[in-house]
Amino acid sequence: MAKWSTPGFTLISQPRNADEAWIVDTVRRFADKAGIGMPEVGIFEGDPNAFATGANKNNALVAVSTGLLHNMTREEVEAVIGHEVAHIANGDMVTMTLIQGVMNTFVVFLSRIIGYAVDSFLRKGDSENSGPGIGYMITTIVMDIILGFAAAIIVAWFSRQREFRADAGAAQLMGRKQPMINALARLGGLTPGELPKSMAAMGITGGLGKLFSTHPPIEQRIAALQAS
Repeated sequence: MAKWSTPGFTLISQPRNADEAWIVDTVRRFADKAGIGMPEVGIFEGDPNAFATGANKNNALVAVSTGLLHNMTREEVEAVIGHEVAHIANGDMVTMTLIQGVMNTFVVFLSRIIGYAVDSFLRKGDSENSGPGIGYMITTIVMDIILGFAAAIIVAWFSRQREFRADAGAAQLMGRKQPMINALARLGGLTPGELPKSMAAMGITGGLGKLFSTHPPIEQRIAALQAS
């Protein structure tokens, strides 16, 4: 899905130039250091961004944008790649999917339970109608919306925490934290590239609003690295 939905995506099966060879070598070096299988490597057209995705630690994909390569130094791009490899090593893709699935299950389950309770209260003493009534239908719709918002806040909070961990992971893979700090500072001064909605949480930057943002503010991420 990532390959299909990302505009201008190209899988680097065989490097076509020095830049692509360097990206593949950097991913391989970090993957070996992190103790994971070599991910697939891709490049896509667009403003500065990058993402990692995959089914597990040994079956993953790392992709960087052309805008990232053109607007950042080699060391900064290296830090961003380290960040994405850290996501894979931490198992963030699978964990994120599981949390979203669990939260969606709870939303459906709780909204139905509450709907039955409200419907039973409203139809107390009514022995003619045994099936769910209008109270159940309205309540489940309302609770789906309310609980859906609550679930989205929880999932976004978890996503922000994993970004801090991936930043720290990149610093560990590189042996020092300054390159990741520099990369974040440069990203803060650039317009981040937009990813498809299904991929937004996987990027190096992204998200809207404080409660629903999948990524912490750049300033907070830099401060966390400096304090570590």
